[in-house]
Amino acid sequence: MPHPLRVSPAGWAKMLYQAFQARSDLMFPIRALAKVGARVLNWPVAGMPDNLWVRSMAAACEVIAGAKLTHARPPFGITSVKVGNRLATVTEEAAWSTPFGTLLHFKKDIETPQPRVLIVAPLSGHFATLLRNTVEVMLQDHDVYITDWHNARDISVRHGQFGFDDYVDHLIKFLEVIGPGGHILAVCQPCVQALVAVSVMAEDKNPAQPRTMTLMAGPIDCRISPTEVNRLAMDHPIEWFKEKLIATVPLRYRGAGRKVYPGFMQLTAFMSMNPQRHINAQVGLYGDLTLGEAEKAEATKTFYEEYFAVLDLTAEFYLETVQWVFQEYRLPKGELKFRGRTVNPANITRTALLTVEGERDDICSVGQTLAAHELCKKIRPYMKKHHLQAGVGHYGVFSGRRWAGQIYPIVRNMILSRD
Repeated sequence: MPHPLRVSPAGWAKMLYQAFQARSDLMFPIRALAKVGARVLNWPVAGMPDNLWVRSMAAACEVIAGAKLTHARPPFGITSVKVGNRLATVTEEAAWSTPFGTLLHFKKDIETPQPRVLIVAPLSGHFATLLRNTVEVMLQDHDVYITDWHNARDISVRHGQFGFDDYVDHLIKFLEVIGPGGHILAVCQPCVQALVAVSVMAEDKNPAQPRTMTLMAGPIDCRISPTEVNRLAMDHPIEWFKEKLIATVPLRYRGAGRKVYPGFMQLTAFMSMNPQRHINAQVGLYGDLTLGEAEKAEATKTFYEEYFAVLDLTAEFYLETVQWVFQEYRLPKGELKFRGRTVNPANITRTALLTVEGERDDICSVGQTLAAHELCKKIRPYMKKHHLQAGVGHYGVFSGRRWAGQIYPIVRNMILSRD
């Protein structure tokens, strides 16, 4: 057994995953007890008096019970949407599936055809349900599909690896399943892969190449106004990421033995960028529960149930993305290859381009997504549009009031103009 001070970096990463799982197992009975306590204290039949002390104890129990990470995808929970003057029923159907991801279709019980749109969700530590509000808003006027990526720790090693090129392959296949005349909308990190997929399809004259491509808050060129995320990637060589951040899935899971970038580490990185905001949110939740502000408390709980649902990334996809996108800038420098072929966005001529950025985005800064316009040199000017949304950060680009009221109409109009 190695000396604890002489554990190799790779061994430390493996130990970190085991330590996380051990801590999670130890906390389980505490959270379970807190959950029971909250139910008892909030249950009128139990005869508990309704006073501030009891409510504060119940609130504390609820906060403790909810402070947990999960590794299963939460439900989208979208059962209906208003289409025109009627309420349409929505059902989820798997249009195509591989061990690594599902093309999920939100089918509506309407006869009127609507533009078919593939929403490309990030593969960056959270499930596709993080885009629930994006889907809800788009469903009003579109036939919506989404890339529902699977948790790597649940994928057997017999299914092989899943790297950058495999991600792009999935996007191309998904667009082919949707069929000619579709549209693509990518959010955050996969804007790069979406642009690569459309470039390859254009070069191959693939009939399923989309009519429009909307890129929202994505790192097309990270050399422009680098953020803290970009600086972190540049502060260490790729070997550091491999040695410090890659772990092995424990034996208790279906993906045992697979090398992954654990989702809990990505969540930790996200939260460390603004820890006070998350502390304030939990303090606020405690206060809302104590004071009986049920609607505000439920909104906070719903957000963190989603935020604390994490998935592991395959090691090869994570490392290739860090190196190719955030360290070497291969796409904007014209050096990115897909299956041995140089990727050239200038091949795109038939797909209209819309880019969207948030003024206060501290993850993907202003200008990084706009860079796609320079790369797509042969798209006619009238088929290009850029929108900078004032007053929003990263998540406000694709979720919330300004997304629904100000950004979405621009997205919808771009799609309708080409459909």
